[in-house]
Amino acid sequence: MGATASADSALKRARLARNLTLEDAAEGLNAITGGAADASLLSAWESGRRRTGTRNRAGLCELYRERSEVLFAHQDGAAASALEASGTGAVVKLLTRWTDLMESMVEVVDGAREQLVVTGSRSREEAYLAAIETTLAQHPDLVHYRVLYGPPRHRALAEHLVRLLELRDPASRRNGVKTLHLGIVEAPDALERFFVASENAAVIPLPSLHGADGFDCGVLLGREAAVGLVHHGREACGSARQVESIDAVRALPVRHP
Repeated sequence: MGATASADSALKRARLARNLTLEDAAEGLNAITGGAADASLLSAWESGRRRTGTRNRAGLCELYRERSEVLFAHQDGAAASALEASGTGAVVKLLTRWTDLMESMVEVVDGAREQLVVTGSRSREEAYLAAIETTLAQHPDLVHYRVLYGPPRHRALAEHLVRLLELRDPASRRNGVKTLHLGIVEAPDALERFFVASENAAVIPLPSLHGADGFDCGVLLGREAAVGLVHHGREACGSARQVESIDAVRALPVRHP
């Protein structure tokens, strides 16, 4: 018993000391940050499987009344994630043509059954966006996270977000689970990340040398790296400001209408 307790992180011990369940702690954190962290994400932070972002660190410090260096020592001293450690070994295929990139991204979407995470604010390819909508319509238990980095760059993405909200209500639950999460990272210095990931595979598109808003190549990643990206995307969404109503989406400015 004592050995198990001593192996617990300070983050977990702080929660247990306050007699909070993971669900209680997530609710308390979200009340502070306005985010959408859930019990499974909190568990990943406590175990050190995932690193906690700046916003959620501040929220947990406030919730538990403890210093950051105490609560997150187990994360800051932890080994690199599986994605970081695997390096180029995680790459299944280099996608050197735009058509290959789009085909692989659509295949990742089509193959998602449990979780689908998409990040970035520059999507505009109709077939890709339509594939996301079709997959969500066909698989109601699939949990979808969409993380924007700043407002949508193109009208096509803004309209896609509206259609997602017409398909699913973020306030509803299916078997007790929220299945649509939409968030926007508004910090101007935040590094915009681009990827689509499911529980099985992921694609990271790479910005084109011919234009800031375009993508013409990328990498296809296998299951292990994809799972890491799913966790990263969920954490990013949990730290982001929620935009989970049609009015909230329509209020976002579009850079290229």
